[in-house]
Amino acid sequence: MKVLVTGSAGFIGHALSLRLLARGDEVIGIDNLNDYYDVTLKQARLDRLLKHENFTFLKIDLENADEINAAFAAHQPQRVVNLAAQAGVRYSLENPQAYISSNLAGFVNILEGCRYNQVEHLVYASSSSVYGANTRMPFSVHHNIDHPVSLYAATKKANELIAHTYSHLFDLPTTGLRFFTVYGPWGRPDMALFLFTRAILAGEPIDVFNNGQHKRDFTYIDDIVEGVIRTLDKTATPSDEWDSAKPDPATSKAPYRIYNIGSNNPVELMYYIETLEKCLGKTAKKNFLPLQAGDVPATFADIDALVDDVGYKPKTKIEDGIANFVEWYRSYYQD
Repeated sequence: MKVLVTGSAGFIGHALSLRLLARGDEVIGIDNLNDYYDVTLKQARLDRLLKHENFTFLKIDLENADEINAAFAAHQPQRVVNLAAQAGVRYSLENPQAYISSNLAGFVNILEGCRYNQVEHLVYASSSSVYGANTRMPFSVHHNIDHPVSLYAATKKANELIAHTYSHLFDLPTTGLRFFTVYGPWGRPDMALFLFTRAILAGEPIDVFNNGQHKRDFTYIDDIVEGVIRTLDKTATPSDEWDSAKPDPATSKAPYRIYNIGSNNPVELMYYIETLEKCLGKTAKKNFLPLQAGDVPATFADIDALVDDVGYKPKTKIEDGIANFVEWYRSYYQD
């Protein structure tokens, strides 16, 4: 297939693009290479993709409607995976406008491109953060998500609502994927595993929020990519279970689907840190802090829908995933 991947120089976009290229797909990658985090790392990911003859790179901002429209018209992708977004819960407290521009206006530009260019299926990144103030575990796609606790989460919920509207009005198949704390090689420097590793190796203290009481459904990058590919290959269709008298957030009469992609195995933050310490052979100096605004104490993915519809369940153990990250980090940074 010819697949357009936005955020192709990002953590997930880079890994997904490599997998698509490896199986013989043609990939059109879009990224603006912004400086939210180290551009050198983004360029290094991109350089790996540019080695493939079936990869085409376009440096475009999602907010630029004219350039997005031109990219769709010129390349005519059959399917689209939208991973580009302004990331980070905490940063949304500092720079809310960035989230409105990229996550909302940019997403609508992608939907318009799909609408007018006969795209067969749009898969897009949502987030476990949409569950917000919910405490009923595990988080299910059948649960109400009307109480986000960060602007980032609100934009991701808005993406799901807007996608449903396009699926309903224009019969555009869309699938939203709620990712749960993705980690692994080539990851984001603003994420905990990266920050912890860098600080521990430098002998600096790490900030442990919520006094270490966090639980996270950490999900390894290869498992995320496999989930994306499985759902990309299964075009969304209307649900036979839709009941307008008893509307369920996970079903629709439109070609619309939502899935959680998580390990289905929450891990305590302190165990996560202990595992990292073992892999590094060093003990962390810990700075215990309260829960940050916009953050949640725990996440836990119910992945029944993913298993039922595409037959896939993430399988990488946390010990193996962290070891793989540390091996990559030491090699990449020669540390």
